[in-house]
Amino acid sequence: MVAKRSIADVALRGRRVLARVDFNVPQDASGQIADDRRIQEALPTLNHLRTAGARTILLSHLGRPAGHRDPRYSLKPVARRLSSILGQPVPIAEDIVGIHALEMSARVENGGFLMLENLRFLPGEEANDPGFAGQLARLGDLFVQDAFGVLHRTHASTVGIPKRLPSVAGLLVEREVRELGPLAGHPEHPYAVLVGGAKVTDKLPLLASFCGKADTLLLGGALAFPFLRAQGHGLGASRKEEGLEEAVRAFTEAATAAGTRIVLPSDVVIQEPDGAIEVTAVGSVPAEATIHDIGPATRSAFIAALQGTKTVFWNGPLGQAEDPRFAAGTREVLGALRSLPGHHVGAGGDSARTAQELGVIEGFQFVSTGGGAALEFVEGHELPGLAVLPDA
Repeated sequence: MVAKRSIADVALRGRRVLARVDFNVPQDASGQIADDRRIQEALPTLNHLRTAGARTILLSHLGRPAGHRDPRYSLKPVARRLSSILGQPVPIAEDIVGIHALEMSARVENGGFLMLENLRFLPGEEANDPGFAGQLARLGDLFVQDAFGVLHRTHASTVGIPKRLPSVAGLLVEREVRELGPLAGHPEHPYAVLVGGAKVTDKLPLLASFCGKADTLLLGGALAFPFLRAQGHGLGASRKEEGLEEAVRAFTEAATAAGTRIVLPSDVVIQEPDGAIEVTAVGSVPAEATIHDIGPATRSAFIAALQGTKTVFWNGPLGQAEDPRFAAGTREVLGALRSLPGHHVGAGGDSARTAQELGVIEGFQFVSTGGGAALEFVEGHELPGLAVLPDA
């Protein structure tokens, strides 16, 4: 992995620095921030900018406002939380690239901060509109990319600005590349990959990237359903993805030929139509029941398979972990990582939130701030927002 020019390599004092951060944080029903982990992860870069005397303009998105202003996705609560964390005011420029933003950016003092309102309030962001990218670039003298979670997007703030301003990687992006790089290249063996969640169609490329690279591939959640069907097991009334038989067969053959062992659930937690919750073998799921979690025998088998590993990568819950009744599988397997030696890395996005909510995040040496970006990076794809940054 080629190193990128770093924020540590450039002079910052007195310069207007456009810092792309990922403050797309979850909010509760009242609009308050429910988890500020992504803000906390950006602090090393923000503190470096502050200490070095940069005049920092923060750029972020929040949610999916679809190119128009929606107060539900305003960054004002984020600016308030960041002001509290930093112990100094972080004003917000509501017009993003208008005259007000220009005037406010000119007034930022050394060591100070300004935040632009949600970039996705304007359609030019996601369209990577050259005019919009140029307007953003007018606000600064230097660009710092510290939003790993959007590096797989070809947006104005990820690829447009770096084509117009001198650009460097922030400390968080550097850490993400450092931690995830070995997984994309040469992980230390034995290497186990634990993948759950749903949408097998979307995750088959990810699974394929582990063939011959991972020693063991542990599959849970709805992701395991097509593989169980391929073995002749009925899934009851559980929602199924159709038309995957050939793809699953081909993947299984490829994994076996490459020496990657696939471990599937042997028992599952089901819910009957009357609401009763039971544990049953995968071959004995009643026709009207639905599968919601891996069972205790599977949990033990997964934990046993993780013994002795040097590297573990995890993405996606092993069951319906957002429901406390069906969180035991994910919680127990990930919780076991706390007592296991080795390097444990988790994907970001919903996976990071799941680990945080279940209290098992301490079992990981690193949890990415990026969901889709982390998966694409580990798959070996070039991330546009990273590729555009100059090499060191």
